[in-house]
Amino acid sequence: MGSVEIDADKNQVLIYSHIITYGNAADEAITESMREEIETMWNEVHGHVLLKGQRYNVLFKITASFQPAILPIDVYQNVDPRNNYFRVEEFAYGNISFVDGLGCNSGYFKLENLYKGSTTAAHEYGHTLGLEHPHDIDYRGKGAPGIMYPRGTLVDPQFQYDPSKPAGVTGGTMFPIYRKVKQQDIDDLRINRLKFANDVATIGEFTNVYHWNHAERNPNTPI
Repeated sequence: MGSVEIDADKNQVLIYSHIITYGNAADEAITESMREEIETMWNEVHGHVLLKGQRYNVLFKITASFQPAILPIDVYQNVDPRNNYFRVEEFAYGNISFVDGLGCNSGYFKLENLYKGSTTAAHEYGHTLGLEHPHDIDYRGKGAPGIMYPRGTLVDPQFQYDPSKPAGVTGGTMFPIYRKVKQQDIDDLRINRLKFANDVATIGEFTNVYHWNHAERNPNTPI
């Protein structure tokens, strides 16, 4: 989720998001790593968008803070569209990181998924902006996969975990480190369809879910 602002003087569309982490496996270093990955990957494509016939460059401004003492009420009562809340733990049900839907501002990250260059944070951030996984996950013959392709995608050998493996077997699917944000991902944000007021709009929706530690509590148990 984020705040989208038009700077007509500089021909820029600025997307502001603030990443807030908490949980036993969160710390300043992992928080900064997530922030840097998101901002770097979403900006390196040098994306653009057409608004009323005018071309604007799209620039992502990502900030972050580690807030170990955050309370559930702090998340529930949030009204700032820039804030995105992610719990980070060593254990996660399903053994995978996730966010709370397409166009959201909360989620749960498995620490193991956040190694340097994993692209997990940048991928899940795309979900918070409303992007889904592509329906066709056979990307063979098309080069490096886009950021929203999920694990298990079929790709050319050089983009697999193990280039020597046949497609589809263990080791023969996409190694997420090869995902890239592409102009198509920027197009899919549909910035031109957002409702702007005084050149400001919101992308995504408030979910404001505070996640409990899966290792200590069944996530399906009512609060």
